[in-house]
Amino acid sequence: MASRFSSVLQLTDLDDFITPSQECVKPVKLEKKAGKSVAKIQIEDGSYFQVEQDGTKQKLEKAKITLNDCLACSGCVTSAESVLIAQQSHEEILKVLLNNKLAVALEQKKVVVVSLSPQSRASLAAHYGLSSSETARRLASFLKGLGVHHVFDTGFSRTFSLLESQREFVQRFQRKEQDKKALPMLTSACPGWICYAEKTHGDLILPYISSTRSPQQMMGSLVKDYFATQQGLNPEQIYHVTVMPCYDKKLEASRPDFYLEEEETREVDCVITSGEILTLLEEKTTSLMDVEPVPLDEIFSNMCGDELLSHAGSSSGGYLHHVFTHAAKELFGLEVRELTYKTVKNKDFQEVTLERDGEVLLRFAAAYGFRNIQNLVLKLKRGKSPYHFVEVMACPSGMVNGGGQVKPSADQNGKDLIQEVERLYRAERPLAPEEDERVAELYGSWLRGVGEDKARHLLHTRYHAVEKMTNGLTAKW
Repeated sequence: MASRFSSVLQLTDLDDFITPSQECVKPVKLEKKAGKSVAKIQIEDGSYFQVEQDGTKQKLEKAKITLNDCLACSGCVTSAESVLIAQQSHEEILKVLLNNKLAVALEQKKVVVVSLSPQSRASLAAHYGLSSSETARRLASFLKGLGVHHVFDTGFSRTFSLLESQREFVQRFQRKEQDKKALPMLTSACPGWICYAEKTHGDLILPYISSTRSPQQMMGSLVKDYFATQQGLNPEQIYHVTVMPCYDKKLEASRPDFYLEEEETREVDCVITSGEILTLLEEKTTSLMDVEPVPLDEIFSNMCGDELLSHAGSSSGGYLHHVFTHAAKELFGLEVRELTYKTVKNKDFQEVTLERDGEVLLRFAAAYGFRNIQNLVLKLKRGKSPYHFVEVMACPSGMVNGGGQVKPSADQNGKDLIQEVERLYRAERPLAPEEDERVAELYGSWLRGVGEDKARHLLHTRYHAVEKMTNGLTAKW
């Protein structure tokens, strides 16, 4: 994180799964040589002082760090969670809702939209002992009671992500002989993984990463482009909030690639985690058990009666499952109805293969957790990766175990909680992306009318190697 030596960075709760660099988290009890003088940092009563050679002391101010500072740094691997909460938090949402109530003129009011992730729904469902769909409907009621206008489901926008991932993989596979970095295709839905790749491996790894937007940023396109047009609104008149299982989704939303320059607004204005939703409920002295459920808004939610529909495959989005079955049919004319996963080394690294007459046609893998990611990257750098596709997630056990999920209670076992969240997530009825008629209709009515270049921009993104920085916090002391 970029900071001058004369400022002090205090971080707490750094259990980020991918550990931040030590240079970022302990800028104390160090010496800095500047010519002939030596400055020391001391701590007294929780405050930081710079001590000069002559013994004089100067109290240091705490550093204030923006999300873009976090993205620009090459010292940390993922977000420092406590820094992000200050800029994207439930307090910010409450401020917007309060301003809406106080605004006199209609044009001063914001249309507030909240998009719920399936993993967050499952996490809160486990906490309250409800089904995931019931939790979503009660959350919709609670949020609308606060003044939110629309509540959507990012399971809907994930259908776009899955369809685009399928098409991108087939295209990459077909050009693999001409482009040596076409395969393996690595998924891009995990911002912690993307942040790590951009900052530590740059152009060596980035060509392998799928350009398809994550479900969060697909919903950003849908809300600030299609929905805005349908409602007769400018994008800046909409305040778009997402509820996610991971603090790094705040980083993803803050990327310059997802900022609308002409309208001066982000596609996702604020990201809050499952745990922050629980905090909001507690601050309002409300339990979901006491809230009457209401349906989510149908425009961006897949429902069957009162139940939300999801996708088959892993609880991290099912990318491996859907790309594998699509590629088997599209490339080799083979219908795969059930996938057989083989555990390699540990439960967070699994393989799936497609064989015909003893020949391996497709070899896919799921790599979760930083240790498995490091092994994968090492194989890629050595040119020894045997895979065509890898579903990559920074968190052990994947998205259901994101750092922003509801924490286990004092009498609850963490592993048991993850299993329960996984069970609730998988209890939802799956819908194949190709069978989603409403998404197919949007491909025609929305995307084909905007032109090929804009359609690609709305569905895909780019990555950027971050240049290594040298400053007081990234130097080796």
